[in-house]
Formats: sequence, structure tokens, C-alpha cells
Amino acid sequence: MGTILDTIADHAKLRVAQAKEKISLKEMTELAIAKEKGDFPFERALKKTGISFICEVKKASPSKGIIAEDFPYLDIACEYEKAGADAVSVLTEPKWFLGSNDYLKEIAQKTGIPVLRKDFTVDEYMIYEAKVLGASAVLLIVSILSDEELCRYQKICRNLGLSALVETHDEEEIKRALDSGAVIIGVNNRNLKDFSVDTGLGERLRDLIPKDVIFVSESGVKDAEDIEKMRSFGADAVLVGETMMRAPDKTEMLKRLKGEA
Repeated sequence: MGTILDTIADHAKLRVAQAKEKISLKEMTELAIAKEKGDFPFERALKKTGISFICEVKKASPSKGIIAEDFPYLDIACEYEKAGADAVSVLTEPKWFLGSNDYLKEIAQKTGIPVLRKDFTVDEYMIYEAKVLGASAVLLIVSILSDEELCRYQKICRNLGLSALVETHDEEEIKRALDSGAVIIGVNNRNLKDFSVDTGLGERLRDLIPKDVIFVSESGVKDAEDIEKMRSFGADAVLVGETMMRAPDKTEMLKRLKGEA
């Protein structure tokens, strides 16, 4: 019996097949190539001095259910930007996370900071689609992709001016990410197979990632103490999801996480 991650990935393949019936891969590729290439703003945002913050716009998740019953996604993204977020992560997976491509498209148009398409990329079509929607980066999850796909998808990203956040969860996946030429590697402290969270995971795996590769610690951030811990072991950036989504005052929460309040 497969994991929830396998189920979500399989459903993503079905979504792609349905999308291709409306706009073919050839058409989507042409639309993506026609857009301005850009200069990898997501990478630049993560390379700044100090720890960078990627704040997530997410209505629900398989582990937490509905996170935001009231979901003014544009207001949330704009509040993140105003509060000093370096990038926004937008869930576009529709079934388990109740995401939408429209959320990403509108947020990318409305905000001036880079937008990561947070989805389960299982086909090159989704990369071209992300570019058309206005994303600056896509998520590539090592555990659901072959070595060939990891290499090919990152090459497509580079050609389009997109960054790829290559997500890992253990030593073997980090090795595969590095072998594929990953420029940005994320360690997800949440195990996507059973949704358990281990905030010490990034610290244990940090030394496996060279200093010239951008290192992102993902999930499990609750307070400034967690951020300080991630800063201490050399995280270049953190991806903060539910903590930001549940905060009534997102500006105040981000200040607290940064240690400014």
C-alpha cells in the first residue's frame, strides 16, 4: 500500500493529463518560452546576508486539515511582503491542500517578491505551467522523481530562468540532489510519508550540503528559538508555513521570528 505522498503524486499525474487536454505540452512550452527569462530572483532573495524567510500561503494540508477557513490569499501574501518576507510559497495542489493555480497567478501579479510554486512536480508540463503562471521557482521533491527527471527538470528550469528548490529528507536524497546539480537544497523536517516532524533533522544533515549550495530548512518552525537554532547551524533560509498562516497579525509574527519584537 502506497503512502499519502504516493497518492498525491499519482493524482498530480492525473491533473497534468487533464491540463494537457486543454493546453498541450507544445503550447504550454511555447507560452513559457515567450515570457521574459528573468535573473533567478528567488535565488538572489535566498543569498542575502542573514537568514531569508519564505512564507507560505496555504489553506489546508493532509496532516492539519483546514488551516485557514477564511482565506484571503492575496491579502495574506501582501501582508507577508509588507512584513519583510523574502519570498512567498504558494500551494497549488487542489485536492489535499485546497490550492489553486489562480492563487499563484494573482499573487505573482500583485506582489513584488519571488513566488515559489509549491506543488508535487511530476511532469515537465508543470514547470512550463509554473513559468506561465508567474512563478520564480518550483519545488522538486527528490523522493517522487528519478535521477533522470531531477537532472532534466532542473535543466528546463535554468533555461526558463526559474529556480528549483530540491527537497530532501535523508542522506541518500541529499546525495541524489547534489549529483543532479542542485543549486538550492531544502531539508523538509516533516516526513511526507507519515507527516511526523523532526526539527533536528536539518541540523544533522547540514554538513552534507556544501556551503556554496543554498540550504533551506523547511517545516516545523514555531518560534524565534527555532529560527535561532536554524541560523546557528547555517541555514540560508527557512520556509515557514502553518505558524505564519495561523498568526492573526502576520507582521508581528514575522518580527517575532526574526527576533525584532
